[in-house]
Amino acid sequence: MRARIYQPARNAMQSGLAQTQGWVLEFPPADAREIDPLMGWTSSDDTQSQVRLRFETRKQAEEYARANKIEVTVVDPHSRAANVRPRGYGENFATDRRSPWTH
Repeated sequence: MRARIYQPARNAMQSGLAQTQGWVLEFPPADAREIDPLMGWTSSDDTQSQVRLRFETRKQAEEYARANKIEVTVVDPHSRAANVRPRGYGENFATDRRSPWTH
């Protein structure tokens, strides 16, 4: 059994960072999905790929994998850019902008 431990990224459609602080242990799919000939839905007999375990720290996830003899690959998270700061909508029209705002 091979698994992956990673810290999930934020949702691209949201600016919030909810559910990105913890670590996730998940298993890759064992085989490709099959297409049902009658309905055209994709299906799989692999229930292991549906398992996603959440941990507060990376160390807890690694200890769980070690205790259950699971081979893991740890993916280090990418850091956010240091110069990104939250701004309000009104700052789009500020007079001290670096470049003038135009249409």
